[in-house]
Amino acid sequence: MKALKVIGIILGVVFLFIIVSALTINIKGIPTYEVEKIDYEPSMDIDQIAHGRKMAMMLCANCHMNTETGKFTGKLMSDAPPEFGTIYASNITQDQEVGIGAYSPGELVYLLRTGIKRTGEYAPPYMAKLPNMADEDIDAIISFLKSDDPAVSPDATPDKPCDPSFLTKVLCNTAFKPYAMPEALISRPNPADPVELGRYLVHNLDCYTCHSADFKTINFEEPTQTPGYLGGGNAPLNLEGEVMLTSNITPHKKTGIGNWTEAQFVKALKTGQVEGEPALRYPMMPYTLLSDEEASAIYRYLMTVPPLDNKVERSGIN
Repeated sequence: MKALKVIGIILGVVFLFIIVSALTINIKGIPTYEVEKIDYEPSMDIDQIAHGRKMAMMLCANCHMNTETGKFTGKLMSDAPPEFGTIYASNITQDQEVGIGAYSPGELVYLLRTGIKRTGEYAPPYMAKLPNMADEDIDAIISFLKSDDPAVSPDATPDKPCDPSFLTKVLCNTAFKPYAMPEALISRPNPADPVELGRYLVHNLDCYTCHSADFKTINFEEPTQTPGYLGGGNAPLNLEGEVMLTSNITPHKKTGIGNWTEAQFVKALKTGQVEGEPALRYPMMPYTLLSDEEASAIYRYLMTVPPLDNKVERSGIN
């Protein structure tokens, strides 16, 4: 009886600890961190701005662009997994009050690299972080965001606050932490090395975040260590709230794309069509801005990754 009483006390203490921890995290919410001051000015070179627009349209527009106005004023992310809560993408136009106009270039670099906003608040896991992106591409994106392009010109459309779920708060206080600023220059891969270029694009255009097992287990610092890397089965939603399981894009012959030709892959990726049939469905949209060389490089890299035998039942035609 005495042993049972001791066990009961221990279990009670553990239960109380769990309850107190959960309440603390729920009240604390998304954590904040000290903001490091970064001395940086974007190049604002016309070619860099054009390249930055291309990168932003492929990486940012799906979440931040209002499709009716073509402006990066944010929107409700109705296609985000509901376990993360109610998510609104932010206004990232140059408006000083509700956009990112008040951000210095250095603060933008720090946000994109580490995930820490100028207020110190950590950007939750559904915002892509870019700890491995080349400095040249980071500069291009920021040059675009600070340009006079109509998509990012000041627009006072107000932000709507996100309502992060308890799961999101737990993840932000435990599993997901800010990333360190790079200690050395990160160069863009040599385009003469298509496999390395493809790897870079897969990691920095966020292909692996959707096409791996689960958004909750993404490894932004070491993408190849993400569970189920490129094996599909993740569960984003379409605009009607239906689960659209992502495809296995490893080179497995039966359950992946191991039997696809390079030409088929490039056509599917850039046009959404393969063999005259629709190949893609929202939330994946065709990457029309990719060059043929870039799309081919992605295919060549995918053919080098370990094949995963993971059969994913297709949702609709995606």
